[in-house]
Amino acid sequence: MSELPNDPRVDQAKASDEGLLDAHESALGKQHAPDGAKYRLLPIAILFTLSGLILFAGTYLNRYAGHYSARIFNENAKPSSGAPAAVKIDPVALGKTQFNAVCITCHQSTGLGIAGIYPPLAGSEWVNGPSARLIRIVLYGLKGQITVEGHAYGAAAMPVFGQVAGSAYNWNDEKVAAVLTYVRQEWGNKSGPVTADEVAAVHKAIGDRKEMSEAELEAVK
Repeated sequence: MSELPNDPRVDQAKASDEGLLDAHESALGKQHAPDGAKYRLLPIAILFTLSGLILFAGTYLNRYAGHYSARIFNENAKPSSGAPAAVKIDPVALGKTQFNAVCITCHQSTGLGIAGIYPPLAGSEWVNGPSARLIRIVLYGLKGQITVEGHAYGAAAMPVFGQVAGSAYNWNDEKVAAVLTYVRQEWGNKSGPVTADEVAAVHKAIGDRKEMSEAELEAVK
């Protein structure tokens, strides 16, 4: 049986897939898309690289962005050297703290001491006299009798407070200066402050030694 040249079944059997697609597109009034417009998947390597960069960026921001807090992350902050700012300590406040922690037991909150045992600090000629004497008393301690405003005291020795051999408290120069500044301005006393440099100078000049005596202190001008 001979094939009819115009038989549509014959044409369909010989048609290729691309021919059928072109036929359908032509029937729907569509134009054939150029090869360059066809979608192509990115290589797997590029996808992995992009995914890694995204993961790294998210981790970096989570760790170093300061949780986006204005206290930690401030894009408007002025440049800084990074060194912490030194906190200025009020010597009178520090001296009061040191006095209330230790000295108050003997000299009392009123600065009047205890008659015959602990000398007063309020109105004392030793407190309001040369600071070099007072520094020595606190740095090295005082042993033996001392006369304050015409009254003798000596039942108890003044302990050693400075950073010297045998010190019971080991106060640094700043603490010694602060407590002396405090007592020279408290209870009606109106003497000048004592600096840490003054304390350091006395310590350097004398070095380590035993407690001072009244006679040695009177020789200091």
